[in-house]
Amino acid sequence: MEAPVVLFRVCAGVLAAASAGVVGLAAPAHAEELPLRAALAELPVAAESREGYVRTAFKHWIDADKDGCSTRAEVLLAEAVDAPAQGERCVLTGGRWYSYYDDVYVDGASGLDADHVVPLAEAWDSGASAWTAQRRQDYANDLTDPRVLVAVTAKANRSKVDRDPAEWLPPRIDVRCRYASEWIAIKLRWGLSIDTTEQAALTTLTDSCPNAPITVNQFTDL
Repeated sequence: MEAPVVLFRVCAGVLAAASAGVVGLAAPAHAEELPLRAALAELPVAAESREGYVRTAFKHWIDADKDGCSTRAEVLLAEAVDAPAQGERCVLTGGRWYSYYDDVYVDGASGLDADHVVPLAEAWDSGASAWTAQRRQDYANDLTDPRVLVAVTAKANRSKVDRDPAEWLPPRIDVRCRYASEWIAIKLRWGLSIDTTEQAALTTLTDSCPNAPITVNQFTDL
């Protein structure tokens, strides 16, 4: 029952971003639906290297639409279960969020992180090291696909750090299929590879998941 919800969120996010005039990202060329395991098979397999990585290579938490709210704040506003009050310079007060990684409700924005589902370091390892600075900025602030960034507890995010699914999965077993589908869709969206250990872990995981279709939104210049 989860897949249709994910598909709706993706389509809604793309349409909302287009109508809002989000800058810095090319428009998706097309949205392709693939069964989960077929989508995994589409990912290129390659060795990874973290040589030269620094977090500052990905300029993040920018204010792309110049409305006073950073990318982090935009994620929190979009995902609030109960909307926070938005003050001057987009200071958020109150509000309530649900962290799907660990099945926790959080009151107040200070206990939350906006997590890159595929971490910046992992993106670097699997292809982003060859990108331009602008493309890395686009990746780090991608609001046109709501799977790329997700509001989760700071505890869960810091448990995960920059590990891939071979090394870390959400503590909640019943959301791991969702997590795997989002990981795969993001890597396909951005033309990133997986290494053999990651491939094996994802294969084992997705073999136990419904082979439901996932939507992959790709850019014209990928």
